[in-house]
Amino acid sequence: MSDTPFEDQPLPFLISDRSPVPPYEQIRGQLTVMVSSGRLLPNTRLPTIRALAARLDLAPGTVARAYRELEADGTIIGQGRRGTFVASEPPESEAVAQRRSRLRAAAFTFRDVVTRLGVDEHEAVEAIRDAFADTDTDTDTDTDTDTDTDTDTDDHGDGSLDDDETML
Repeated sequence: MSDTPFEDQPLPFLISDRSPVPPYEQIRGQLTVMVSSGRLLPNTRLPTIRALAARLDLAPGTVARAYRELEADGTIIGQGRRGTFVASEPPESEAVAQRRSRLRAAAFTFRDVVTRLGVDEHEAVEAIRDAFADTDTDTDTDTDTDTDTDTDTDDHGDGSLDDDETML
């Protein structure tokens, strides 16, 4: 099982008493997303019902219901006194594996592009950090990496677009 229990990980929970969604369903949904996105890895130990209820300022029965539903759908496994753990094969594990595979492929593609550009690893990592930090800029600035855009038409014959046209 995971050496790092869930309680020691900086995972945000947002339970709203103003939401029409019951608190147990908010817990269930957020844990499902954490598992399916890979934020909570298989075999990670979850907090006890009482600990999570105290942390979220909820009744233990509310957390217990969320855990029961997660266990019923195969996302978590209760092991009595040992605790409750993320299932080793959660229902969304294929999506997580696919996402990781696509991320790895994108990383290798990025590495190949920056190598062709003659950029070193440090500069490439800084470029990635800048890209994540700068969300206001157009990301499609390198025409060498453009994909085929059959849906884009150039009525002007000069590569320009009208104000209401957008390259996808």
